[in-house]
Amino acid sequence: MKILITGGAGYIASHTNIELLKEGHELVLVDNFCNSVYESVKRVEAISGNKLKFYEVDLLNINDLESVFEKEQNIDAVIHFAALKAVGESVEKPLNYYENNISGSLNLYKCMKKYNVVNFVFSSSATVYGDPEESPVKEDARIGATNPYGHTKVMMEQILLDAADAYNWNVVILRYFNPAGAHESGKIGEDPEYPANLLPFVSQVAAGIRKKVVVFGDDWDTIDGTGVRDYIHIVDLAKAHVKAIDKLSNSKGTFIYNIGTGRGYSVLEMIKAFGKACGHEVPYEVGPRRSGDIAEVLADPTKANSELGWKAEYGLEDMVNSAWKWQSMNPKGYRE
Repeated sequence: MKILITGGAGYIASHTNIELLKEGHELVLVDNFCNSVYESVKRVEAISGNKLKFYEVDLLNINDLESVFEKEQNIDAVIHFAALKAVGESVEKPLNYYENNISGSLNLYKCMKKYNVVNFVFSSSATVYGDPEESPVKEDARIGATNPYGHTKVMMEQILLDAADAYNWNVVILRYFNPAGAHESGKIGEDPEYPANLLPFVSQVAAGIRKKVVVFGDDWDTIDGTGVRDYIHIVDLAKAHVKAIDKLSNSKGTFIYNIGTGRGYSVLEMIKAFGKACGHEVPYEVGPRRSGDIAEVLADPTKANSELGWKAEYGLEDMVNSAWKWQSMNPKGYRE
């Protein structure tokens, strides 16, 4: 397939690009570098041995986006990663998130309609569930996002489903839980200037870039009082997109899948595991709970296992070891 990848230089996209290239797909990447850099594209090319088509495009500029569809005829499918994604920042800058995520997606959907692209994989998030009534959470659980980032994902999903129904699109929505880790080569990984996710923050503390990890509350109703999340190795997550493309090749309709392991780890378990990976304790202190946080959320991945033929293969040790390898080989990320 010829696949357009939005946010194609990002963390999840970079790993997905490698897995898609292994299967012989032709990729066309677009990105505006608001939270990524071109170096990641070059490293994917080096790892895969493939030269990638790349366009620097902001989805908010529909004319530039349309020019990609015009130039790259016969796009078979789109995988939509491009979005602002930090929960805390979304609370501080909600209008930025609604404009970027919703308006950018609308432009993409309009281009798909105009150029008759009918296959779509959407990068969604477990944040759409908010504080679920049951955990592990299933795909038919109540939607209840608790922050602007989560609300944008809910809206992007709904607009997409309405468009799919009207225009006979085939859609796979992947609701990710907590991506972690890096490629086995250590050449690509998560590279935030200021980490919003736990593992890259722990990595930077372990490397001495930051002084300590702040644990937001140790009085939750969990195994050790700290928040529990379903962490999934980035390569497992990437492979789920390959399975989603396979699904679109063989099936018509819309499909929603949780992409997680069904196994949770607490914040302290993650910190201790990382200390083992890097060979020394990672300093931390306990702070107050953050507004909007919840005690525990885990995926029920049964549907993805059975319908997509996808299952997570990597565990906690793989996640922390690969993250430390990436951090050690790239102390300043891609920006060295």
